[in-house]
Amino acid sequence: MAFEVYKPRGERSEKVPLITLSKTSLVLNSVAREKLGTNRIELAFDRETQTIRVRAVEEGGMEIKKTKVFGKGFFNQFGITQKGKFEARFDPQERALYAVIR
Repeated sequence: MAFEVYKPRGERSEKVPLITLSKTSLVLNSVAREKLGTNRIELAFDRETQTIRVRAVEEGGMEIKKTKVFGKGFFNQFGITQKGKFEARFDPQERALYAVIR
């Protein structure tokens, strides 16, 4: 059997960057936004590994509106239909978050 531990919502867990996918947008939690250190990003997708890359850019790219990036065109271009919260890994040299969405 595979038991999963229940953690009450108010209980603080380790702070990790999270990317939440909805039907039309990506939401970055405060840890993810802090690691990127900018409100302009570039989105990319690796079809083979099913990985989204969110990279900080100085100019161009897309703007993070509060916590959200409107990504309907991005989802449509790559056929992304997954929804939910995905833990992201931060690469400081590339200033990028990577989230596997399988």
